[in-house]
Amino acid sequence: MMVAKADKIRAALEHNPRSVSYDQFHALCVRMFGDPRQRSGSHAVFTTPWPGDPRVNIQRGKNGEAKPYQVKQVLAAIRKLEERS
Repeated sequence: MMVAKADKIRAALEHNPRSVSYDQFHALCVRMFGDPRQRSGSHAVFTTPWPGDPRVNIQRGKNGEAKPYQVKQVLAAIRKLEERS
């Protein structure tokens, strides 16, 4: 995924976390955190580089959209990741 496209998806997430395509959401997570460590079942679990609870867990919601609470969690993790850089 190109950086510009990732920035566009992130801006859309921040603007409206309730109407986000899961596929775009998943692609953004792969771009930010790397490939998921778990892909079984309906969940994709991504590892983050900090201690404690170092994971981001996402799953497809109804109508192929991302779950809003998971969008908010991912945005917080991305901000934390950027602060560490």
